[in-house]
Amino acid sequence: MDHKTDVLIIGSGLAGLVTALFIDPSLHVVLIAKETLANSNSMLAQGGIAVELAGEPEGRTSHFNDTLKAGAFLNDPEAVRLLVDNGGIAIKKLMELGVEFDRDAENQILFTKEGGHSRRRIVHAGGDASGFHTTKTLLDLVLERTNIDIFEHTMALDLLIDLGVCRGAALLRGENDYFAIYARKTILATGGIGSVYGSTTNDLSATGDGIGLGSRAGAQIKNMEFVQFHPTAFFNEESKSRQRFLISEAVRGEGAKLLNVEKVRFMPKYDAELLELAPRDVVSQAIYREMYDTWTDHVYLDTTQLDPKFLEKRFPTIFATLKSHGIVMGIDMIPVSPCEHFSCGGVSTDLHARTSIPNLYAVGECASTGVHGANRLASNSLLECMVFGIEAAIDVNTAAKAEPIVETGIPAPVPSYSYNYKPIRKKIGDYMDEHVGIVRRTDGLQFTLHMLDTVIQNLRKYPNLTKYYYETLNLATTAKIITEQALARKDSIGCHLRIK
Repeated sequence: MDHKTDVLIIGSGLAGLVTALFIDPSLHVVLIAKETLANSNSMLAQGGIAVELAGEPEGRTSHFNDTLKAGAFLNDPEAVRLLVDNGGIAIKKLMELGVEFDRDAENQILFTKEGGHSRRRIVHAGGDASGFHTTKTLLDLVLERTNIDIFEHTMALDLLIDLGVCRGAALLRGENDYFAIYARKTILATGGIGSVYGSTTNDLSATGDGIGLGSRAGAQIKNMEFVQFHPTAFFNEESKSRQRFLISEAVRGEGAKLLNVEKVRFMPKYDAELLELAPRDVVSQAIYREMYDTWTDHVYLDTTQLDPKFLEKRFPTIFATLKSHGIVMGIDMIPVSPCEHFSCGGVSTDLHARTSIPNLYAVGECASTGVHGANRLASNSLLECMVFGIEAAIDVNTAAKAEPIVETGIPAPVPSYSYNYKPIRKKIGDYMDEHVGIVRRTDGLQFTLHMLDTVIQNLRKYPNLTKYYYETLNLATTAKIITEQALARKDSIGCHLRIK
């Protein structure tokens, strides 16, 4: 059965929840989650939120400059200025909604430092569980709102475009409930692209859905070559999971050092000033070079100069997880290596989160707001979700009621088959890891692009009305766009390192 609503939000991470909460309660909202509401990258975020909470001009200028420097000055300065200037306001609104950040004995908010930041400006919650505490608080509020209906286990298959205007989306709930939701305004908040790669810190439900949806609808997509690899994912030889456990950058912010397998500190060779707190692209590429030079697949994060009791209190989730693997922070070396973490590009938007398609917005990681440039500054992502989610809501509140709901109809359903797409997904992940990872070469990119063209051609030849088919199509589509844009950018900059 088809539905009509004022606003359709596709995705239930922080960006989608923030947008929903700041939409005028007089407007009806439908929020869809591909899995359960709790499945999102936002829930996994550890480090915190970068913000100059006091709001003084000097601090905002510093945050602005740090963001531009980390992004190799390919950022949109207007977008960065909006992020920095509105950041304190957004975080105060978050606290008004009930989010509690960690405080000291005098009840002052605690700040930490991460890579690329010139001063301590990262607020955090639950030590190293900022994403969980923030997202869970907002999720509970969304559940209380009478103007918001939630559809779980519902996947958006394609956007409904009529005469170049977005009118909603075709959806699949469960295994066979195929229907349309027609909306005045539609917002993509689908999160990241992690499963495009063979290993990732992302929730494995991050299959590049927003990029796939936007691409098929004809939206402009940019900066996809800038895929950020987190330097310190836990390296566990025994694990067969594609999802890697993240060791927060804040651990280095508190004084941890990086050593190669010969137990030699190496970051002074690559950034003598910022060392372990250089931007993520610099640190990831340094680790890659050290692994190459020492013929190994990991390096070490050394916390032995720090008090284990302090580490257990400051990083309870990381401490407990590592302990379950027989590693005690402050005593043992932690094996780490880089893996896919964040897409700096996405569906291109303006300062109000509007895409190139009328009535279609994008927020969060699936959007390219211009904030990140060639490499994201640590802990700017949750702030981006907040600031641009609020901007999207403000624009929707102003414009939605004047927009008609147009029932365009949806394509007739195709048959449903129990096909196994695991071999295709593995192939995509293997090729992306090898040829479109931290280091890219022309021949490897071309080789990957040819493979992806063949995969997409075959997928389109045999359409299938299942979630797994559309996830696989989105994975292949997203991988192709990353590879094409990586081929097009000949120079090395930020997250994009070309050799030959």
